Amino acid sequence: MINREWHLLSRPVGWPKPEDFALVETETRTPDEGQVLVRNKYLSVDPYMRGRMSAAKSYVAPFELGKVMQGGAVGEVVESNAEGFAVGDHVLHFGGWREYATIDAKGAVKVDPDLAPLSTYLGVLGMTGLTAYAGLLRTASFKEGDSVFVSGAAGAVGSQVGQIAKLKGASRVVGSAGSDEKVKLLVEEYGFDAAFNYKNGPVSQQLREAAPDGVDVYFDNVGGDHLEAAIGSLNERGRIAICGMISVYNSTEPVAGPKNLGRLIQTRGRIEGFLVGDHYDLQPEFVREVGAWVASGELKYRETVVEGIENNLEAFLGQLRGDNTGKMIVKL
Repeated sequence: MINREWHLLSRPVGWPKPEDFALVETETRTPDEGQVLVRNKYLSVDPYMRGRMSAAKSYVAPFELGKVMQGGAVGEVVESNAEGFAVGDHVLHFGGWREYATIDAKGAVKVDPDLAPLSTYLGVLGMTGLTAYAGLLRTASFKEGDSVFVSGAAGAVGSQVGQIAKLKGASRVVGSAGSDEKVKLLVEEYGFDAAFNYKNGPVSQQLREAAPDGVDVYFDNVGGDHLEAAIGSLNERGRIAICGMISVYNSTEPVAGPKNLGRLIQTRGRIEGFLVGDHYDLQPEFVREVGAWVASGELKYRETVVEGIENNLEAFLGQLRGDNTGKMIVKL
């Protein structure tokens, strides 16, 4: 069978350009012992993938030039040479950015399309959901009564952070987003107490107005002026969880850090970065608790779905621009 897959041709400088990539036709490979051939149905594009396009040393190996990229995917097994996996099973795996993937079965996890839509295993019940759960509850040490600020709050992770905080008893949840439409969504659908469009004025001023009593927890998806504003509004013993810094991913020059880090001495505040991969022990608890909220309708989610493997790159660039509401998904 003919397979289409995306290759990285050159390492982007600044914003990725179409000529840095190529959609290549290959042939599918018959699975060896212990492998399965999967026809992908949904692909994930995520901000962290921008870092993998660079050769700089990071927490995960960079994409190799001239070879297929990787990412989260959900698909159907069409050929199996692995015990415990049958044709027709649906699996979550890491062989995205392609139509078909021949993968080691040990790297695949069975998912049930009858329990939840397949796309949710890439978002609200997948890695992005666990990122929100672990970052808020473990890294930021959220406790009932905390006031919480979330940047990038209309995205897949941010929207879930705010809702989990509300469900866990936050005293106030504030979010920032990049459009008035998204601000309305945060308050009217996701139940945030307040939200603001960061394009409408200085973030520090808008945050003080939205959270006049300060914030105990800041969940950072953006960095830059949002991080500086959060430090300025941080209450005593406040905690900041650094999940991502999408505002600087495409910068070509060194980015200045917050100018007010000294305030952490006064507040005895804490900043801690985290990776979801360090918290997979929370997976059973996460699926049990969040799955119940999703089933009951207490936790709501949105997906932005782009059709076709040929549009995978545009979907990736779109989520860097903030075009998505909720999880950005490519449907094949």
